[in-house]
Amino acid sequence: MNRIEKLEAMLQEHSGDAFLTHALALEYVKAGDDGKAADLFEAILADNPDYVGSYYHLGKLRERKGDEPGAIAVYKKGMEIARKLGEQHAYNELRAACEYLEF
Repeated sequence: MNRIEKLEAMLQEHSGDAFLTHALALEYVKAGDDGKAADLFEAILADNPDYVGSYYHLGKLRERKGDEPGAIAVYKKGMEIARKLGEQHAYNELRAACEYLEF
């Protein structure tokens, strides 16, 4: 059983677990399936908007797709959430990614 299969099996037992879903999305990124990864990151953020780590990865997926305005919007939303949560490190990473596209 590969990592994707293992994570999917774990998610069947722990439906809606943001950590497991995030890990599965990252595995899809590694496998080159950006569409499935983006769907999972979007699902995480719809159910858990404070799951700040997913904003960065979703933004990067949108960048790779050539959707710079979409990536900027994701980064800015993530920055807003990171600031609200006091997550300075996450805020700085999101800001750097956003500024790279804006300037």
